[in-house]
Amino acid sequence: MIQNTSTRAGIAGLALVAALALAGCAGTPATTPAATPSAATTEASGLSITDPWVKAADSGMSAAFGTLENAGASDVTIVSAQSAASSMLQLHETVSNAAGEMMMQQKQGGFVVPAGGSLELAPGGNHIMMMDLSNPIKAGDEAKFTLTLSDGSTIDFTAVAKDYTGANETYTGDMNMETPK
Repeated sequence: MIQNTSTRAGIAGLALVAALALAGCAGTPATTPAATPSAATTEASGLSITDPWVKAADSGMSAAFGTLENAGASDVTIVSAQSAASSMLQLHETVSNAAGEMMMQQKQGGFVVPAGGSLELAPGGNHIMMMDLSNPIKAGDEAKFTLTLSDGSTIDFTAVAKDYTGANETYTGDMNMETPK
């Protein structure tokens, strides 16, 4: 009988200690560590392009078009473009000169795609100008592009070539269309 009482007292003591320990924890709010992203967030993570295409051309110049979409919460700035299809690419805008003629010029500061918005690249408007084509681009061909953003991240896309005869604008100033040496 003494042994049973001791066992019961020991169990009751352990239960009391456990209850006090749990009660002490209940009074302190639990802290959850701050969520950390599994990978660094870049401007490219929210950027995409829909309906990309490039103007078919035998030589000289061409251009790439499509709609850039930014699903991110901050504006994204595209600062340059690269493609094996051309040795020299520039981001271009089309503006009116003093005589009212439409003129193409390099877009200073790059293309800004607004947060939650889009930017259309279209003939007669903003576009990626391809100068000094590496090879002819025939309708149906595919050209691969890499866009570099202001934070250094990149986005790749492939554009299908289409026959297109419009948007034959001229250039402003002394824009150098030759391959840099």
